[in-house]
Amino acid sequence: MKKKIILIGIGFLIITLLFAGIFKVSKLRTFQLFGGLTYQVETENKVIALTFDDGPTKNVDQILPLLDKYKAKATFFLIGNDIEKHLEEAEKLVEAGHQIGNHTYSHERMVLKSPTFIKEEIEKTDELIRKAGYKGEIDFRPPYGKKLVGLPYYLNKHNRETIMWSLEPDTYYTSADEKVNYVIENIKPGSIILLHPMYDQTGGEIQAIEDILHKLTNDGYKFVTVDQLQEL
Repeated sequence: MKKKIILIGIGFLIITLLFAGIFKVSKLRTFQLFGGLTYQVETENKVIALTFDDGPTKNVDQILPLLDKYKAKATFFLIGNDIEKHLEEAEKLVEAGHQIGNHTYSHERMVLKSPTFIKEEIEKTDELIRKAGYKGEIDFRPPYGKKLVGLPYYLNKHNRETIMWSLEPDTYYTSADEKVNYVIENIKPGSIILLHPMYDQTGGEIQAIEDILHKLTNDGYKFVTVDQLQEL
């Protein structure tokens, strides 16, 4: 009986460690089991990609003038459900010449999902992005950065990369000043910055964007889309 209990305990420990390992692999932003992944680009040119997840929402009307002021192009990874609610805002992003990416339809974690679910989440959102008038290649970014087997398999099968990021100020800080300082201290040519301004109700995230644009522009950096960055 004692031996049986020990074996059960060992089995439980192995399963726990296995799931912990799977969880860790699923959230890595610099690695996935197979298929292409970009989280930054090696270049000596002072160019970086500013990327925004979620939306679109009415906050587009605050973001676009800032990007235009600093002659910056950005990449917006949009949620299909939000595009349906705010198609006009998605169209504004397209008309302004920014890159549009796919961030799934429902923003659910794309781990332990069926192939059918993954396919529908991505392809339905692709259709909505095209409805907004976007003609370019549609890159993909997984919600919460989560990916394991099914998602990379689908993307690889359709010759699409996973686009991640190298700097994520929202993960570590809440105030605009802290976020800006984090970016300034860690920026380097080829960086991909992730921000979430679409649901900002306080104006703090919008202020962080303006300060990042202002300070890095003064430091000689140019803001380009992810596709433009990859071309380097």
